[in-house]
Amino acid sequence: MMHLAEINIARLKHDADDDRVADFMNALDLVNGIAERSKGFQWRHIDESGNATETRVMNDPRVIVNVSVWDGVEALETFVWGTVHRQFYQRREEWFNVLDSMHFAMWHVEPGSHPTVDEAMARLQHLNTHGDSDHAFGWSHLPAATRWRSARCSSVAAE
Repeated sequence: MMHLAEINIARLKHDADDDRVADFMNALDLVNGIAERSKGFQWRHIDESGNATETRVMNDPRVIVNVSVWDGVEALETFVWGTVHRQFYQRREEWFNVLDSMHFAMWHVEPGSHPTVDEAMARLQHLNTHGDSDHAFGWSHLPAATRWRSARCSSVAAE
């Protein structure tokens, strides 16, 4: 059975060391630790920071990235909307700018795969260029995804 990879990028409203984003930055270890202990978690990209906050995906140090692999959509949905992560997701407008394009994409990978950040960014770009396909997709492309419908971003933000 294929696993589910995801990429999520976001642009902080302020520099990472600014007090206005401190609640978010200070919670990264907690939230990522919960992810790693979650049923179905397989892997996540980590850089020298111990998280992924030093990984540059654009020429903007405020753009941060998360890439992870899960054993399926239920595991990812449970983490996103069934743990403390949801509390931070609900506060995203305090810390992040709304991007002009999709900031989140998923795709299927072979078990044991660890996608590179470059591959993940290419999948996100593919989704932005072509829309949902088997190559890259959002929640609506997965019939088994259910929780996102009631918890998704407002119509102002990308899915």
